[in-house]
Amino acid sequence: MRVLFLNTDDCWSASARAFVLAARGLAARGHEALVACQEDCPVQVRAGEADVAVVTLPRNASKTGSTMQLRKTLQEKEADAVFVHSDAELLVAGSAMRLGRGGGAIIRRVPPFAVASPGRGARFAMRIAPTGLLFSTEADRDAADVKGYRIPAVVAPLGVDIAYHESVREATRAAFGVPPTAHLIVCVTDGRDKRRVFTALRTLSLLSPRHLELHLIVVGAGAMDELRMHGAALGVNARVTYLGERDDELSIIRTADVGWIAADGDAAAFAALDFMAYRKPIVAERNPLTEHYVADGIAGALLAPAEPHTTAAAVAAFLAKEEQRVQMGNAGRTRLQREFSYDAMIRGFEQAITGALERSAVPAR
Repeated sequence: MRVLFLNTDDCWSASARAFVLAARGLAARGHEALVACQEDCPVQVRAGEADVAVVTLPRNASKTGSTMQLRKTLQEKEADAVFVHSDAELLVAGSAMRLGRGGGAIIRRVPPFAVASPGRGARFAMRIAPTGLLFSTEADRDAADVKGYRIPAVVAPLGVDIAYHESVREATRAAFGVPPTAHLIVCVTDGRDKRRVFTALRTLSLLSPRHLELHLIVVGAGAMDELRMHGAALGVNARVTYLGERDDELSIIRTADVGWIAADGDAAAFAALDFMAYRKPIVAERNPLTEHYVADGIAGALLAPAEPHTTAAAVAAFLAKEEQRVQMGNAGRTRLQREFSYDAMIRGFEQAITGALERSAVPAR
């Protein structure tokens, strides 16, 4: 089967990571998988590092320019399915298919616990090309309104390749100003809700007087200067390293003693999977997504929103009981292998492509 993954953002994101992982897994199973992205963008670099074939779109092109380039690619490659994330990508893919007068279908992937609500452009694309939805959880599929989609909805649970994680070298703490004997908390953020990172900083300020060995690393998207100002007001910046977006995020996660999730959607899901892959106990605000990925009291602790005192007590318990941390980390790794395997993710994408092939020729009603 021939598959194309469309990413029009000029940045590396957790959603782009999901597409690159899927493309690599499908290629390993003998499918022809391509990632279409802007030329000279971070997605192109990451896809190349993963040995995934790339076709480039004009940088900063209009929707029309991207559509015409994609139309040419689809005519050359004759893709059976195009995967997209956004309304804009759905419209570009649908228009390219219509103009190219080719077959194929569009499958819109929905990040975990996001709502699939197509806008006007997406609804137009659904009329001109066979379209389906790909969910990350069964709960999302069961709750979604799938009327108007000609291809059956499918679930492809997010997963990570543990063998790849094991090949990543652990970061050197000294490189980030972290003492070798520190109890290190790594907080992953996507920059959407600063409040969650503020909770981590306030938790650190509460623990600092009795836990001089604590250090926090904040990694991921977001305005680090604003977080740094908040940390300065709390007097904790000597024990915080603000890294922002990094190419070596997995290396940093691997060196943590405790993982902290301050993100939503794909970013939060991948953070949970990455921490579990490295056997790290997890702290996160309780919500439907974290409840799905993190077994509370088994692989980590899920806490009420904006409760630094409760969070501080939980983190202090983690750090004081090394045996408990090890048990939670092992439990998380076991759950990852059982419920969020990379193979299951790729099988879900394959099922979506099969559904597209079976239904793409059925005319819309």
